[in-house]
Amino acid sequence: MIIEAEKWERAWAERDPAFDGRFFVCVRTTGVYCRCTCPVRLPFRRNVHFVPSAAAAEAAGFRPCLRCRPETIPFSPAWNGTLATVERGLRLIIEDGALDGEDSTVERLAARLGVTERHLRRLFAHHLGASPSAVARTARVQRAKRLLTDTDLTMTEIAMAAGFGSLRRFNAAFADVYGRPPSAIRRGPRKR
Repeated sequence: MIIEAEKWERAWAERDPAFDGRFFVCVRTTGVYCRCTCPVRLPFRRNVHFVPSAAAAEAAGFRPCLRCRPETIPFSPAWNGTLATVERGLRLIIEDGALDGEDSTVERLAARLGVTERHLRRLFAHHLGASPSAVARTARVQRAKRLLTDTDLTMTEIAMAAGFGSLRRFNAAFADVYGRPPSAIRRGPRKR
C-alpha cells in the first residue's frame, strides 16, 4: 500500500492523466475532493490525503469539487457530457429506427432523450455535423443497400424494411446519395 501511495502522490504532483479516476485527492482544509488532474492550485501536501474512490471520499465527509467534477469518473455517461446524449440518440436512430415511419419525429426522439428538439439538433450539429434527420436518412440508405446486395427482396419490401415510408422516398434517397436508382446497385457497379 505504501508503494501505491507514493505512485498516487507523484501522479497528483504531476497531474498525470493516466491516473485520472484511479484515486482521488481529499483536501482537509476545504472539505473538497478532486481528481488528480484538477486544474486548481495544488494545496499543501500536509492538507491532502488520497482515497481509492469517490465513494470513499464522500464517506469520509468530503464534497466533490465543482471544477473537476470527480464524482463523474472517466468514461461514465456524465463524463462524456452532451456526447452521451448524442450517442444514445444515434443508437435509437440506427438500431431502433427512431426516426423511421410517418409518426416518428425529431421532437419525439428528443423527448425520449429528455431534451428539447432544438437542443438535440444543436448537439447533433456540434458533435456530428449533421441533423438527426440526416443521420436517420443515411442509416436507412445503408440498411437498404445491405438488403439490396444481400437479399432477393423486392424493391418495395426493401424500402419498407429499411424504414422508408414509401418506394418513392427510397428511390429519391438513392438517387441523391448514389446518383443512380437502387436497381442499378442491385445489378452491380456502373461502367464508366
